[in-house]
Amino acid sequence: MSAFSRFTPLISALPSTVPFVGPEALERQRGLTVKARIGANESGFGPAPSVIAAMRERAGDIWMYNDPENFELKQALAAHLGVQAANIAVGEGIDSLLGLIARMVIEPGTPVVTSLGGYPTFNFHVAGFGGRLVTVPYVNDREDLDGLLQAVKRENAPLVYFANPDNPMGSWWDADKIVAFARALPENCLLILDEAYSETGPASSLPDISTLIDLPNVLRTRTFSKAYGLAGARVGYVIGAPETVLTFDKIRNHFGMNRLATVAALAALKDQAYLAEVIGKIHTARDEIGTIARDNGLVPLASATNFVAIDCGRDGTYARAIVDGLIQHGVFIRMPGVAPLNRCIRVSVGPSQDLDLLAEALPKVLKAIS
Repeated sequence: MSAFSRFTPLISALPSTVPFVGPEALERQRGLTVKARIGANESGFGPAPSVIAAMRERAGDIWMYNDPENFELKQALAAHLGVQAANIAVGEGIDSLLGLIARMVIEPGTPVVTSLGGYPTFNFHVAGFGGRLVTVPYVNDREDLDGLLQAVKRENAPLVYFANPDNPMGSWWDADKIVAFARALPENCLLILDEAYSETGPASSLPDISTLIDLPNVLRTRTFSKAYGLAGARVGYVIGAPETVLTFDKIRNHFGMNRLATVAALAALKDQAYLAEVIGKIHTARDEIGTIARDNGLVPLASATNFVAIDCGRDGTYARAIVDGLIQHGVFIRMPGVAPLNRCIRVSVGPSQDLDLLAEALPKVLKAIS
């Protein structure tokens, strides 16, 4: 049977791909069982018991669509952050929100600035709308703010993506540098400030909400997938100036949010004591990962996220051999995709039993590939 012939030229030219290979796919492909799921930057510590209880209590409501205005969650987020509900847009995780922002700005050929080796899903959306990626290399394993600014001005780019704290390196910039970068951007360039790891970084890395809220060309994206332990629920949100945030209502999927996911997010916001407990566990696990790395002659990089990038001291081929070797022991991790970042592996935090499996398997893998 011949293929359908009326796809757009852009869609016909794009490859069918998934930015990330999941542990489920690896299990299917390799006929193995993942025992330590420490590669996708989820929270192995899970959501609060109060969140699980709330979802169970409201499970019978799943026959209803979620409120298409996301009123209750927007009100709760606004109260939590000290902003107005008009400053908040809600979506199905940051990934979905990134796609909507790309749709707002990108036309075929539009230059879009990001870091070389930064979050691949953003690049996926840019390609999907026909944008032209302009990439700026990392400097000392941090995104290059000066380089990003120069690229925006050189290309007259209407969109720039910057994550702080950063994925995949775990590095960060202090708030004053971020604010200076945002205010130095041309007014006709929209900044996506991806703060997926905002809860796990030092307070100094997070600009005060009021500092950037007046800028109509800044959108800050956050999520319940990391510290709150709700990656599978897909709840993300955007913070920005009301006139910019209102744009989401023109193109978003108004029935996209899952009703029980919304219940979970509301309950998670209320249980800040559990969040504080988890953040403590994240800090402890980062230290454990660092110790495991050093015990094996590798160098952990300082991290403000719920993962640790580990410098393996060679190149991407060697790091890939470590990743592939560990999965044979049931330990799922990932690595950055481009040089020189791909000299590293990236290990998500998790319960001690998961890190114990890493500690047991890593020296075996290193010995086998040396």
